[in-house]
Parts: sequence; structure tokens; C-alpha cells
Amino acid sequence: MDGRDLVRSVRMIRAVGPAQGLRSVRSAWRAWRTDARALPRRGAERARVPGPALRAEPQPGGGMIHFARSSLRVRVAAGGAVFCGWDGAEPEPSYALAGACPEVDARAVLEPDTEGGWRVVSERVLVVVSRHGAVEVRTPGGAVLRRELPPRWWDRAGDEGADERTGRPEGCGVSRWVQRSEVAADGRFFGLGGRAHGPRLRDGAYRLWNTDPGGAFEPGDDPLSLTMPVQLVVADAGTHLVFHDNSWDGRVTLREGAEGAGSGHDRPGTCELRMDGGPLRYWVLAGSPARVLQVWTALTGAPALPPQWALGYQHARWGFGGEAEVRRVVAGYKERELPLSAVHLDIDHYDRHRVFTVDRQRYPDLPGLARELRADGVRLVSIVDPAVKAEPGDIVYEGGVVADAFVRDARGREARGVVWPGESVYPDFTDARVRKWWGALYAERLAQGFAGVWHDMNEPASFAAFGERTLPRSARHALEGRGGDHREAHNVYGLAMARAGFEGLCELRPAERPFLFSRSGWAGLQRYGGSWSGDVATGWPGLRASLSLVLGLGLCGVPYSGPDIGGFSGVPCPELYLRWFQLGAYMPLFRTHSAIGAGRREPWEYGSEVLAHARTALRERQRLLPYFGTLGQLARLTGAPYVRPLWWSAARDRALRDCEDAFLLGDALLVAPVLAAGVTRRPVRLPRGRWYDTATGRAYDGPGQVWVEAPLSRIPVLARAGAVLPVAGADGGTELEVWAPVAGRGGSGLVVPDAGDGWQRPTVERFTSRRSGGRVVVERRDGGAVGYPVRVRGLEDGVGA
Repeated sequence: MDGRDLVRSVRMIRAVGPAQGLRSVRSAWRAWRTDARALPRRGAERARVPGPALRAEPQPGGGMIHFARSSLRVRVAAGGAVFCGWDGAEPEPSYALAGACPEVDARAVLEPDTEGGWRVVSERVLVVVSRHGAVEVRTPGGAVLRRELPPRWWDRAGDEGADERTGRPEGCGVSRWVQRSEVAADGRFFGLGGRAHGPRLRDGAYRLWNTDPGGAFEPGDDPLSLTMPVQLVVADAGTHLVFHDNSWDGRVTLREGAEGAGSGHDRPGTCELRMDGGPLRYWVLAGSPARVLQVWTALTGAPALPPQWALGYQHARWGFGGEAEVRRVVAGYKERELPLSAVHLDIDHYDRHRVFTVDRQRYPDLPGLARELRADGVRLVSIVDPAVKAEPGDIVYEGGVVADAFVRDARGREARGVVWPGESVYPDFTDARVRKWWGALYAERLAQGFAGVWHDMNEPASFAAFGERTLPRSARHALEGRGGDHREAHNVYGLAMARAGFEGLCELRPAERPFLFSRSGWAGLQRYGGSWSGDVATGWPGLRASLSLVLGLGLCGVPYSGPDIGGFSGVPCPELYLRWFQLGAYMPLFRTHSAIGAGRREPWEYGSEVLAHARTALRERQRLLPYFGTLGQLARLTGAPYVRPLWWSAARDRALRDCEDAFLLGDALLVAPVLAAGVTRRPVRLPRGRWYDTATGRAYDGPGQVWVEAPLSRIPVLARAGAVLPVAGADGGTELEVWAPVAGRGGSGLVVPDAGDGWQRPTVERFTSRRSGGRVVVERRDGGAVGYPVRVRGLEDGVGA
């Protein structure tokens, strides 16, 4: 236990109270003893490298290259994605992939390369394998995007014989391995799931182990609840994504490169990945950022589309007193004419914190409350934790015992931890049979009137005074019938729980799209829902971390996410609350939330000035709902996130690659939040083209940096010249807001009309804008009538410096 772990443990014990604290000590001790008995000691190990290449076998899409002590399979998929698997590793089974493995590129050819190596030639990518096992992924023109050095394994020593297929010693057990990579000197790293640092990942080590931070986290805390072995690297030569399909515990160490380092030579950027076990297999996807995310989505699945109401403002708090307080809060929004889409109930609405129950004293008629709120357009959303109180007589526990649904230890007993209800057991979501059982339990939530769910504590978390705050690593899991332990299952636990909930809700309400978001997950989580920042600390650093998390998750394929507005842990000052609220108004998930002792989060609690400015932000969010709906549909169709880094369409602009305090909302808007106290004017880095301040109409030309006013009443939002975006009109219908294009350039925009909250196939409408004399002409790409009222902005404004 290091100093940071000690601090987290103290914070956790303070949060849960002395009784739970004592249980957490016993639980941690029990987990340590269990693992000490069940897991083999490391002992002597033998290092291994591939050795020289011996021969190669051409196969569809690539081939197999045999080395003296290992083998490498290289396969190019039809969309250009490159798969590499060492030691006989195949693309499947995989929790990340959606459906069957993608078809291979039939035109990809394996052929000899110079100096005894091999290469796979395809239309979109070139893969070169050296005679000692280094792998280079290049553009068709030959520019190197990534160079993987020969990997190294550590097998248990003393095993005789070798597997003819893989070259590995027979019976060697689980191998640790390390792989070092090089990227361009100007490359920048992004991704790795939800990280408080960033969105650009600086030099340092990042752990791949989903972790309950044990209280509110700050930018220095790592890892957090949702890690992924997914890196996006942006360089002048091109953009590429690499995904190591391995769910074991690991560590990524990054070091950015430098141009002209040392004696005038470039120093490449480096990445070292160390894994405690599991297969060495990875995918590399290359192209523009938009193309990379599109191929990633095709590989891991289209993002689940939230229902339209989930794009509105949502209010949550741990600590609602009961039905009367919920009614009072909702009435407060209505009286002040503040739009509200949903109210979220935390664990305190449960009976003694037990999942799938209701505290009947506080909520005597929860279905009636839900119907009442629904009549005013407000939905109820329920928290759902995976831990089940291990108590005879508890309906969920008894049902799980009958179904043999809970994770067991290596001796066959129920693996237990300590969470909010006390001593608890955990469903094994890596078993399809258990997912089916758990999914059926959501019928109780629907019967209580809930319209959606948020999954919490699903790393999975267990209160522990020391050591890992999760299940013992030796706990046994089904892993889809393959069998294994928690070392492999831990990181995919939240993903598998999301699948159980999503599929259960689809079966229970087949005509409605489920609304589900999860604190933890893994690659592919977007298939079942979104995520949120988790328990971010209240403070200006927490506000900045909120933006980093949303941008990072979007670049890993999870487009729907957002922060706890105001921070989870404390009471924000009025200025901090307002700036957080203004940022949240442009996030996909727009939700306030706080801990039970962290004060209230209603806008009127912070004074009349904050209330007035929060009302402005809320109304602007309502006006932009058609645009958010379109972005959600486009995310499902293309993988492009709602919230994008400024370099999204200009990846070669190095200044944009280093900009972390602003973002693009779709293609049309640039949002520059205020992330520090006392700021009323801030610099904004602009991509190429003309941009209009949406509040003042003033125009600025990029690329370059400009200074923009940021009064307390608003944060800077700029619109791209020529943009055509759908907004809500005064009559409630949709109209097109068009920002005047630059003469001779034109512009465009997409509209996906709201087709309801079911599964209707969307219709994508395409529009263009151009100047003709002194007026702006908007046309539909298919030649039909525009079909919407058009409002042109920016024509009357001059160009500013």
C-alpha cells in the first residue's frame, strides 16, 4: 500500500462509517488470504522472444509467420483493420468485438520482404514484419505509423516440451508479456478509456484495471472506473488506433517523442505495454480520425442510441428525503420555467440499500409518483448496483442461489465483498445464463415506473481497508464457458453487466430503446449505453477533468457521457457551479449529481444571478435538442462522437492537437468552456475557416488564436461559417439555423429528424449553403424542397480580428 492508497482507504472508511469500515477490514483480510491460498506464486520464470523467422504460410487476408519460439498471425480485414495475434491468438473469443469477426480483405497478399522478413500488402495499409518479429504498420505510401518491437514473454520455468502450433512450452500456465512500440516523433497519445488527465496523455504510466477511486477523484488519480487498452495516436503522417484485446491487469507507459532531439535526429514517441497474462493480440486501424472511429465502430458495435428525452437536462442527488422532496424539487423547476427531463434516485431510495427494492416509508407509492412526474414530461431513473446482500430471505439473493448465479471462490464458496447493503455476493455476468436471470429482474424497476437505469459500483467494487477494492483475483468466473478467474474477468465485469441490463430491458420493453449508462465498462460498452465521470471531486481541477473524461471516452468509441455537474464530493461556490453547468449544457449527458453530504444542486440554491444564467444555458440546450438528436444518430451510424477534439477534421494542425480546453460539438459548433475562477475573457484556438461568436455575431478567421469575451452569463460558443444545423423553433418545430458561408466556399449540414424513441430506421437529410450575391441560399442535396423554416445568421456582421 502506497501513500495514495492509504489516503483513499481513510477517505473510504470515513465515507462508509465505522461499522462498514470494520467490515471492510475483514473483507480485505479475507480476500488477501483467499488469493494467497488459491493463486500460484510466481517463482522462477523463463524469458522468451520470438527468435528468427523460419517460414510463412499465406492465408486469406494475410498469413502466419513462424519464428523459432513463437508464431504471428497477420490478417487484414475488409475495412482495412489489421489484426496481429502472437502464440496462436485468434480474434475470438472477445468481449470487445460485435458479432462475428469481420471478413478478411481477399486482396491482401503475404509476400517476402527484404532481409528475411515478410509483408502483407493491401489497398489501405501495409504491414511489414522483420525477421526477428518487429511489426510495422505503414500507410500505402510507406509512411510508418507504428512500429511494434519484438515482444517478450515470461513463462514459468521448468516445463518440458513445446506446443508445435505456438512454440510455447507445454503447461507453462499464464505468461506475462511486454511489448514496446514506437510512433512518430510528433505523435500525440489519446484514449485509454476514462482518464482524469488529458485528453492528451502525457508522459507517464497508466494502469489498465477498472478501479473504484474510493471517494471523489482528482486529476492526479489513476486508474479510474473505466479503463480500456485503446490508444489513438495523431501525427502528421496519419492517425491510427491500436487496441490490445486483453482484459487482464496491465500498465501502459507513454513517452512523447521529440523532433531534432540529440544530434539532430528525431526521437520517436514510445509506448510500453505490460500485461500480467492473457493473449498478445491487437488491432490497428489507420486513416483520418473520422474513418478510424467508423472502422472501430464497425469492429466493436454501433453505439446504443439514447431516447430523445435522455438528451435533456437531468437532476440527480444522493440524499433525496423521499417522495415529498422529489415533488418539491420538480415543482421548483416548473415554477421557475426551467426545463427538466428526468430525476435520478440513488441508493437511498432502496430498502436498506438492497438492489431491486424500495424504501416504502420514504416512497410509499413510487409508481404513482412516476406517473405524476411523467404527466409533466419528467422521467424517473434508478441506480442499479451489482452487489446483492448475502442474507437469507432477501428475494434477489434467494433467487440467485437457486439460479447458481453468484461468483464463487477457488474452493467453490460464494465470493463475498462488502458494499452499501453490507456483506454481499456478486452475479457472474460472464455467464449468459446469469445475464438472462439478472436482465429479468429489471421488470421490478419498470413496474416501479422507472424509465432508465444507471449502473454504479460495477468495477466491481468492494469496500476494502487495504489491497484491491474488488473481488479476490482468484474468484472463479464462467467467461462464456471457457472458465477463468477474476484476473481476466475483472475489467469486463461492468461491460457484461451492461449487456445483461440492456438485453433484459429490450426483452421487457421491445418497442422502446433502453436508457442505460454505466460507471464501469470496457471496449464495446457503447453497444449497451453510455457512461459518466463517476465521483469527480468538487473544484476547478475536477471541472477540467470532466472535459478530459468525456473527450477521452468519445475517442474510445463511447460517445454518450457527461460529468457530475458541480462535482460529486463537496459544495461548489456559485461561480464554479455555474461554469460547470454551462459546460454540461453542451455535453451529451447533461446531469447534476452530488454525494449525500455535498449540498443541493438545484440552480436556485446558488442565488438569483446564477439562476438567471443557468436558465439561459438550459434554454439553449432545449433549443439545440434537434442538433443533439442528429449527433446521436450520426454517432450510431458512423461512430463519430458528439464531443470531438478541435483537431478532429484537421489532425495535421499541431497547435490544435495540443489544445485541451475547448472542443467541437459535432462539425458546426466550437465550445470554449471557462475552466478557472475569475475568467471573463479567454483565448480560443480556431481551426481553419471563419467562425462566428453565436452570442455577438462577431466573426473570426482561423487558423490561429483569438481572444473571446466570456462573461459570467455565458461561455464562448462559435459556429462554423456555412454550417446548417437543426434547432428548435419558437413554435416547437424544427428550423434550420444557417451561419453565413464565406463567398466561394459554401457549407453543409445534416439533419436526422426525431422518429420517436423506438427502433425506427433514421432518415438522413443533407443540406448545403452558399452565397449568391447578397443572400444565402440553402438547398437540399437530393434536390427536393428544404422543408424547414430557415434562419440565416452572420450576414450582418463584419470580420473581427
